[in-house]
Amino acid sequence: MRNRSLLIITTMLTTGALTLTACGSRDEGKGGEGNGDKTTVVIGVSVPLTGDLSALGQGIKNSVDLAAKTANKNNEVPGVEFKIEPLDDQGQPNSGQQNATKLVANKDVIGVVGPLNSSVAQSMQKIFDNAKLAEVSPANTAPELTQGKDWQTGAKKRQFGSYFRTSTTDAVQGPFAAQYLFNEAKIKKVFVIDDQKTYGAGLAKTFTQEFKKLGGKVVGTDKVEPEERDFNAVVSKVKSSGAEAVYYGGEYPAAGPLSQQLKDSGAKIPLMGGDGMKSDDFIKLNKNSEGDLGTSVGEPVEVLDSAKKFVEDYNASKYADPYETYGGYSYDAGWAVIQAVKAVVQDNGGKLPEDARAKVVEAMSKVNFNGVTGTVAFDEFGDTTNKTITVYKVQQKVWKNVKSGEFTG
Repeated sequence: MRNRSLLIITTMLTTGALTLTACGSRDEGKGGEGNGDKTTVVIGVSVPLTGDLSALGQGIKNSVDLAAKTANKNNEVPGVEFKIEPLDDQGQPNSGQQNATKLVANKDVIGVVGPLNSSVAQSMQKIFDNAKLAEVSPANTAPELTQGKDWQTGAKKRQFGSYFRTSTTDAVQGPFAAQYLFNEAKIKKVFVIDDQKTYGAGLAKTFTQEFKKLGGKVVGTDKVEPEERDFNAVVSKVKSSGAEAVYYGGEYPAAGPLSQQLKDSGAKIPLMGGDGMKSDDFIKLNKNSEGDLGTSVGEPVEVLDSAKKFVEDYNASKYADPYETYGGYSYDAGWAVIQAVKAVVQDNGGKLPEDARAKVVEAMSKVNFNGVTGTVAFDEFGDTTNKTITVYKVQQKVWKNVKSGEFTG
């Protein structure tokens, strides 16, 4: 999530002649294997590369970079060179909107990976859709981004045909957490807090609905500012409520201090949150994190056979930051763009067409491959078909997975 992110694609006719199209730029003298020239096409990456959420953003950026380098090494799309140049959105909608405008203005941009935050996505979606530019997020989980604000009533309607995501939604994540707390942790009374952002408030809502449906009791609710770090007031409310656990809809920069202040107050109860909380930095920010719980999309890449090469290649690349929570999903998001470009080039006689952006959006809906995180494909709303969620617990200062599965309503 730091600077501008662009990805470059190069196409050649099967005869070996270089074709320069409306999208893509000529890279003279850089062709491998005696090919000579290549056409470069840019894929943008917009995530927070600085600020509180940079730990997650850096992992996303690096994972997309690895996908691009792997495609180039394997000559995944003959005549095409993939490169990235990240843009920092700092987790802020205004910055995301500015990044979207910059990426659309660059005619070499064919697709975009990101953003991290659902609220940032809301500021970018229409800009990309108007430009027929594919956007694939590895981390957005708010259901309304794909299915509309009335999704819970059954009136689901796809919002933007150019928007896709490789992570499952809070329509699955929140209820799965509720089922775990009620059925497996045997917790019947919960205090629910959210940070008022699109992601946090939505996650808290879907958790609350399922927890009550199961027979659990929400003994109190409150809202905090995402930049807040003094939680004495809300901690007092939690202690007097008789809650057996706290569910927090938000991200780790606030979740860490909230959990520590809760424990320091004498309330020895776990705090649980979603994928925005499940970061190694949560543990760094919270010396009393032992026993806290977090959910995240999919299964942990460390246990997936499909992710072994990704983990090996990532570690071998010596990136300064870990791939973090969304590494596998980011690699798969980048690879989805690459596969869509590959299909478009093959369908156009080995070169990128004049309307490459629109064609890539069309191809994205048909993408289907075995990725790092399993089968990568999208449904009629642009959502991933992979609905797996994992519950993690902090044990000896490390997130340990305790249960994986799909939510059954």
